[in-house]
Amino acid sequence: MQVIDRRKALSIPPLWRLAFRPFFLAGSLFAMLAIPLWIGAWTGLWSGFHPTGGWLAWHRHEMLFGFAMAIVAGFLLTAGQTWTGQPGVSGNRLAALAGVWLLARLGWLLGAPIGLLIVADLLFLLGVTGLMARMLWVARQKRNYPIIAVLTLMTCADVLVLCGVALSDDGLQRQGVLAGLWLVAALMAIIGGRVIPFFTQRGLGRSEAVKPWLWLDVALLVGTGLVAALYAAGVALLPNVWLGVLFLAIAIGHLLRLTRWYDAGIWRVSLLWSLHLAMLWLVIAAAGLALWNFGLLANSSAALHALSVGSMSGLILAMIARVTLGHTGRPLQLPSGIVAAFVLFNLGAVSRVFLASQWPMTGLWLATICWVLAFALYAWRYAPMLVTARVDGHPG
Repeated sequence: MQVIDRRKALSIPPLWRLAFRPFFLAGSLFAMLAIPLWIGAWTGLWSGFHPTGGWLAWHRHEMLFGFAMAIVAGFLLTAGQTWTGQPGVSGNRLAALAGVWLLARLGWLLGAPIGLLIVADLLFLLGVTGLMARMLWVARQKRNYPIIAVLTLMTCADVLVLCGVALSDDGLQRQGVLAGLWLVAALMAIIGGRVIPFFTQRGLGRSEAVKPWLWLDVALLVGTGLVAALYAAGVALLPNVWLGVLFLAIAIGHLLRLTRWYDAGIWRVSLLWSLHLAMLWLVIAAAGLALWNFGLLANSSAALHALSVGSMSGLILAMIARVTLGHTGRPLQLPSGIVAAFVLFNLGAVSRVFLASQWPMTGLWLATICWVLAFALYAWRYAPMLVTARVDGHPG
């Protein structure tokens, strides 16, 4: 049972009542601006302006530890209240956490000293980890302890990136970012494995959800964690046949889960096919990296963007569209324009992964336009929900 002082909760401005509100809003707005900034820098539009560490370091770090981790923070610190029955972080503590996140983002972009960025960036990640760990510890909810392990390892990956920026070491930066990316994939495997079958069952009115195969879930979590560790150690930066076998096994494992979850009815429900497509992009990413390690692809960039753009960001867009509705007391009916956002997003992912390999300029600009429109549609339709009270009058 949740013990919440209703009067106190309702006295908090709506934006600061639960973590999904500021972080979904800030994350989506940041995503909408960050990719055009990066493509503009890549094409030399603002050659006289450089963020801390340069544009490549900024892009690598900020799309993962800025954008993605904002959404992860909003989701986990909100879900933690439901999982544990403990009051979620809100009010001044939430505003302070969001302020630290914003300070780090502005600092990176405006060229702040690396020392300040190290403090702000790690303070945000440690704050999220500590707040989440406290909720789980008080409730003794051991089932979710692996999430704390992943968040802790994300902080370690960020340390690698920050050290790489401080030392102007490109290799360290890549090790940290790619390790962090696969740690997010581990979170996706955990959370996706729980919610996608459940959402599919509820959305289609089926009698029960597909029961998980525990051995497969554990194998995917261990395999993904191993990939993250190999990237952190620098081993996975070079092609290796055994790594190819590992990536192929991960691709097959996720494809098997998707096959078990599949129901033809998902294509009638945009809140469902968007989730399934995001996990399919994870299969494509792992299969692409297997091919690269086997020497059958010239480079790994397309496969890595299948993971970072198609899967990670696709799951983010699909989840925040659903979670925002549920946690603001609304029925699970998408506002107008959001189905178009899902379609545009996946067209952009196809452009980035496949088209940009052959026609870089055309592919990247098309992917950028689709990305911006998708997140702009989310911000347009959902920002009013995020900054106003729940429609049912409840706290949260």
